[in-house]
Amino acid sequence: MSPLFTPLALRAVTLPNRVAMAPMCQYSAGPDGLPTDWHLIHLGSRAVGGAGLVLTEATAVLPEGRISPQDTGLWSGAHVDAWRPVTAFVAAHGAVPAVQLAHAGFKASTYRPWAPEKGGVPDAEGGWTPVAPGSAPFTAGYRTPTSLDEAGIAGVVEAFAAAAERALEAGFAAVEIHAAHGYLLNEFLSPLTNHRTDSYGGDRSARMRLTLEVARAVRAAVGEDVPVLTRISATDWVEGGWTIEDSVTLAGELAGVGVDLIDASSGGVSTAQHIPLGPGYQVPLAAQIRREAGVPTGAVGLIVEPEHAEQIVASGEADLVLLGRELLRDPYWPRRAAAKLGVAYSGPAQYARAA
Repeated sequence: MSPLFTPLALRAVTLPNRVAMAPMCQYSAGPDGLPTDWHLIHLGSRAVGGAGLVLTEATAVLPEGRISPQDTGLWSGAHVDAWRPVTAFVAAHGAVPAVQLAHAGFKASTYRPWAPEKGGVPDAEGGWTPVAPGSAPFTAGYRTPTSLDEAGIAGVVEAFAAAAERALEAGFAAVEIHAAHGYLLNEFLSPLTNHRTDSYGGDRSARMRLTLEVARAVRAAVGEDVPVLTRISATDWVEGGWTIEDSVTLAGELAGVGVDLIDASSGGVSTAQHIPLGPGYQVPLAAQIRREAGVPTGAVGLIVEPEHAEQIVASGEADLVLLGRELLRDPYWPRRAAAKLGVAYSGPAQYARAA
């Protein structure tokens, strides 16, 4: 049996295989962060294509937590209703639907990538003032954030928990907390962006406090049966920043408050990062966290070939392989991979004649 195509049990949910669709922003939501037909087709086609776990894009827990005005959200009952057809379709075609809950922090209120304008969206064009650990913008051209006070921090924690409850109402079977890529939780974790002197800043333990409070609140909100994943930036790729050793410690703490799997990405908090891009360049991060923290991990980052994905799982470097750009290029990568690895993997009845 192919290790890549063996089931993975996470609490009461079993993924049919170890191939996951990584969260990828689409910047295509309707007014007020509501998903559209684009999301139904985009996510649904990857379920038809054979992915075992289908994760949404970063989905904001508050309106001001969106990266762009075109990002999806889950802060109201209207979002619950809009997501239900998507989750129903994904589940009906054999995949586990999961939502990535996010808050963009000082990277909020920006133009979507293909807009002619760059940087921060002004209020007159539907933008807003972001929030962050401090008052410094991410980089030139981004909006200057307001520093969160303790009441604001408590509101963020409550918003993650409330969004997690709504996720279950919307039909999602698992949730992922986004604590990576320079967004709000990552900003609190990294010494490059967290210069606070209160109980949410200073040493590593204090900088981890918000992420752990969010994880604890999300676990309480979804109950004991629902898997909770957390995406982290396992290193900032900057001297003096967050390190893989910090991530091993964080992973152990997250597991202790009920997180089931660490989705190990990297970078995003600083423009000074130097990332050694190459096939599977982040896999060693997932492997080290799994080995040293004793926590299940997901590997992501330029994983393209089925044999490479198979080797990652077979060697114990990670429990799950998340594909991003490769699944954009080929929604049916899992079915093609199964054929290449000699795995009998039935597709939809509508496509049986192509077997």
